[in-house]
Amino acid sequence: MTEREQKIDELLSRGVAEVIGGDELRRRLLAGEKLRVKLGIDPTSPNIHLGRAVALRKLRDFQDLGCEVHFIIGDFTGVIGDTSDKESERPMLSEAVVEENLKTYFEQAYKILDREKTVEHRNSEWLSKLSLKEVSGLATGFSLHEFIARENIRKRLDEGKRISLREVLYPLMQGYDSVMTEADVEIGGTDQRFNILAGRTLQFSFGKNPQSIILMNLILGTDGRKMSSSWGNTINLLDGPNDMFGKVMSIPDELIGSYFVHCTRVVMADVEEIMKAENPRDAKVRLAREIVTLYHGADAAAKAEEYFVNTFSKKEIPEDIAELRIGDGTGIIDVIMSAGFAETRSDARRKIEQGGVELGGERITDWNFSISSDRSGKVLKVGKKDFVRIVF
Repeated sequence: MTEREQKIDELLSRGVAEVIGGDELRRRLLAGEKLRVKLGIDPTSPNIHLGRAVALRKLRDFQDLGCEVHFIIGDFTGVIGDTSDKESERPMLSEAVVEENLKTYFEQAYKILDREKTVEHRNSEWLSKLSLKEVSGLATGFSLHEFIARENIRKRLDEGKRISLREVLYPLMQGYDSVMTEADVEIGGTDQRFNILAGRTLQFSFGKNPQSIILMNLILGTDGRKMSSSWGNTINLLDGPNDMFGKVMSIPDELIGSYFVHCTRVVMADVEEIMKAENPRDAKVRLAREIVTLYHGADAAAKAEEYFVNTFSKKEIPEDIAELRIGDGTGIIDVIMSAGFAETRSDARRKIEQGGVELGGERITDWNFSISSDRSGKVLKVGKKDFVRIVF
């Protein structure tokens, strides 16, 4: 087997749950075709996390084989809201929130993608121009029965929960992205199966060749649930080395193998040996080192490992703690948010209620607590890895 054949086989299997149109895709890759490969991400939060990075890494594999990547920021669909993986209706976001969230999305993606082989899009480029007549035309190829047959939608209907017509239209919009980019391949998580298949249907109706599909496994977050910014269980590409290392070390042991497969470049044969030979903690340290190296480099990973050992294994407070200047009587939630230790106020409140917040060694359990000036110089600790010194 040639090196290219090996790369193609791994591209179509590593971390992959399902390939639709796989035989044709493999044939075209072996023939050296410069395929157009598409991925869209809605900016529902300011951060791209490791769960979304799984698909980005697959895009990079295509780039390394000479393909052209079309990376779409869903500034239009982000406002509408996709509920493919939700148990209730996702609220619409304002355009201002979406614009704020997406400010650094392309730069975050380029931590993984090759900038020179990437075509950037916002899907408002074409979706905002569609007339009601054109939307009606897109909808012709789909039945309501197909939409409500989806597991999460059927479950909501059975429970008497509301399904908005807006949700019915979302797959049409994502599918139209494939028409406009003339995608040969689309990548997404398993929760996106219906939406991505809509792209094939619309491409066919527009007289285009239907795209192949690669559905990636979903990885779980630091608390064992699906990685989601709304749950505060993410490991973000913009996390600093120490924070990223600590978050990886906090994942449940049963997720170590999945993270090696989906979030690192360690060859599969070595992953199998690591999982056989090393105890969970040693394997997790290796995992954290590999992930931090990918985004921050080997030197930063080594320093993050040393920081983790000194701070958590030896129970030491780091020497180089940043200072946070606040006003007398500032609320604890505002302090946590100002320090960047929580993405939302509800996330900060949850950390407090779960007993993960300490000030000067005293656990804070009241989210209405305010910090007075006599606490100046005290160290605020949030979770196991976040520290800041409070000054007035």
